[in-house]
Formats: sequence, structure tokens, C-alpha cells
Amino acid sequence: MANPVLLKVNALKVAYGGIQAVKGVSFEVRQGELVSLIGANGAGKTTTLKAITGLQPVAAGEIEFMGKSIKGQGAWDLVKQGLVMVPEGRGCFTRMTITENLLMGAFVRNDKEIESDIDKVFAIFPRLKERRAQLSGTMSGGEQQMLAMGRALMARPKVLLLDEPSMGLSPIMVDKIFEVVSTIHGQGTTVLLVEQNASRALQLADRGYVMESGEVTMSGDAKQLLNDPKVRAAYLGE
Repeated sequence: MANPVLLKVNALKVAYGGIQAVKGVSFEVRQGELVSLIGANGAGKTTTLKAITGLQPVAAGEIEFMGKSIKGQGAWDLVKQGLVMVPEGRGCFTRMTITENLLMGAFVRNDKEIESDIDKVFAIFPRLKERRAQLSGTMSGGEQQMLAMGRALMARPKVLLLDEPSMGLSPIMVDKIFEVVSTIHGQGTTVLLVEQNASRALQLADRGYVMESGEVTMSGDAKQLLNDPKVRAAYLGE
């Protein structure tokens, strides 16, 4: 029996003024999956994530999380329900320390396991543990990406949305970030990964969707997509 669908997007449309950026996109993410949404810059991937997480108004369509409509709900409420995004550009609180940033990730919680969850984040990101008292604004882009991911994990996501986590990073740091995404998924977190680096994203994923000009044009098993001649020609430079 297939795992339950946690996130379902159906015929989603998003417009900026008179320009339709997302034109009827549909996809789903099942519990335990790592699903990659790939496509060129400007395909509508980030806009789709912003619409899902309440940061961008929806023109039409439906978004369901854990079987219930969430269209029109604010980001704050969605984080409390377990739908958590690491935004493109990381968005760290630059004048706060690493530890303070992680505590901000747990702002919606009032349980007694926050400190132990910080220790779990430090186990995934040893570099953050070494620098726990450092201001995040003084860190490298890769370190800030680690912190943004760690902060999101502090909210105990049921689905973790990652928007272009490798963007602007050195090749070594890109390797590290994808390694961490694999670790997080391996520990049981359901992940929706939006990524321009199609090859790396599909290598990690269970399933994938290809977006072009605001529409999903292909979908299927990630390994099949990785070997598809159209995908290889368009996104892998072959």
C-alpha cells in the first residue's frame, strides 16, 4: 500500500499583475518521499513554493496538506502544522548567533525537547556546533545555508520544502549540502526539493517533476527522468 499523500497541488495558478507565472501546475508528495521539482531559471518553481507556503496569493487551483485545504493560510499557521520552507537566499537573522537562529526555528513550539533538537541539528551540522556563538551574518554562504536548513528542522517539519539550496555555493559546499539533504531524508523527513541542478536533484529523489514556463511538462520516477533524452538535452547539457 502506498504511503499517504502529505502535500497535493492541483491546477495551481499564480499571477504577478497580468503575467501568469504558474499555469495550472499539479503534483503530489507522499510521506517519506524526496520529490524534486526541476526546471530552468524563471520556470515558476520558486513562485510555486511561495504559493504553497502562503507567501504568494493563489489565483486559482487547490493546495492540500495532510488532506485539508490550506489555500489562503498564512506562513505562520502552516509552519505550526508542519509545512516548513528553507527559502532561496537562506534568510538568516544576521545579527543573531547560530544558536539564536535555531531557537527562532522553534518559535512555534512550547515543548521541552527544544534543547535536545538543537543537539540533533548540531549532529547533522558539526560546523554549526563549533561556531554556535558566532553571528550568522559573519558566516559564508554555505554555512548560512546549513543554518537555514537547521533552523527549519527545529520546527519539526512534516514536509520540508527546500528552494534552490545549492545556489551560489562552491562545488565543495554543494556536495556537502546535497549530502545533508540525503541525510535529512534518510532520517525520515519528507522533502520537496526545488533545484536548478537537475542532475544532483534527480540523483537524490524518488520522483521528479519538470517545470517549463509555469507548467509541469514531464513527471515520473527520478532515475527514469535522469536518463530521459529530453531531460538530458535540456538540463544536463547533453
